[in-house]
Amino acid sequence: MTVDLHRAPLVTRPLILQSLSLAGASIGFYLPLSVVPVFAAQSGSDRLAGLATVALLLATVAAELVTPRLTARIGYRWSLALGLVLLGAPTAALVVSSDAVTILAVSVVRGAGFAICTVAGGALAATTVPEQRRGEGLALIGLVTGVSGMLALPAGVWAAAQWGYPPVFLATALLTMAPLLSVPWLPHRTAPAGPSGHRGVLAGVRDPALSRPAAIFAASTAAVGVFVTFLPLAAAAQPAWVITLALLAQAAAATATRWVAGRIGDVHGPARLLAPGLLLAVAGLAGLAVIGSPAAVVCGSLVFGAGCGVLQNATLALMYSSVPAGRALTVSAIWNTAYDLGMAGGALVAGLVAGSIGYPLTFVLTAAAMLPALVVSRRATSASGTPYRSARHSRDRTG
Repeated sequence: MTVDLHRAPLVTRPLILQSLSLAGASIGFYLPLSVVPVFAAQSGSDRLAGLATVALLLATVAAELVTPRLTARIGYRWSLALGLVLLGAPTAALVVSSDAVTILAVSVVRGAGFAICTVAGGALAATTVPEQRRGEGLALIGLVTGVSGMLALPAGVWAAAQWGYPPVFLATALLTMAPLLSVPWLPHRTAPAGPSGHRGVLAGVRDPALSRPAAIFAASTAAVGVFVTFLPLAAAAQPAWVITLALLAQAAAATATRWVAGRIGDVHGPARLLAPGLLLAVAGLAGLAVIGSPAAVVCGSLVFGAGCGVLQNATLALMYSSVPAGRALTVSAIWNTAYDLGMAGGALVAGLVAGSIGYPLTFVLTAAAMLPALVVSRRATSASGTPYRSARHSRDRTG
């Protein structure tokens, strides 16, 4: 009897419980993300503000490389619980101390916690959703985390301006660790044995089926790093609502197109979405060169966000579909590492040149730097082989 697996239920109890954990991690990361640098600058210097963000990102990347080994040893439940505690609890220390050592130590521990949550949580979610609806399932998870982060980031800044820093830090600790109540009811699943940790990740990086989509994704996240770092500075002469609306438009478009890309990718294959996503991102970022026009800033941000959302879903779905289920942790680690390294690298390189060449040209050059990824996307599409078969056409899928 033929089973229409495309109709397999997507929103299940395990997926809802996992979404709670991932939403808590997203809130825990984004709520104080823009608050801590300001808190650090007022407590020390602008250099300390930058160091706090760098420490957060570097710790995240380092922990992402070892999380597969950790999760293979202690399982998904304990990994998620540990990640939520490391991400949330240290923030409370900023209520009682504002010295540089405390700020940097908190950033490092929080980065490690966020890495564990994203890598372990993402891999668990990927193994829970039906394989033939993986793109849509990943989009659903992306919707949960995207909306949580989209609301938490401005909420943290607003709350700090209204009530000061301590309420933000305490709220971060409480909201991040609240999903611990759901962890005991997560699927009792042990991460598969086999290559893990830095060895498994390095082996995955040498696999073109993983490295090519990861490189494409890193190109887009480098542009995101430039966007979130320098748009507020470039548009400083505009009314405050322009910057707020532009940031919101980018985040909202990315969240929405992840869902659309997931549904299209499940039918036609995620590889076919790589080039369109790149072109949208390039066009949107280049449009920000007209920084004096509010309409250009908002529309450019919207188009840029749409391209980023397509690439987020397409690259991740393509990577998961290219390897056995037992390598889900490796895929999650590589994809999240590409995310963080791309953002950090883009902001760092642009910061070295923006002061001398100006912000409009910085946006244009960043957009141009994404174009070589089109060549990689062509190879990734060719290497994907036969067209992706959804459950509407096939009962199972090899590979």
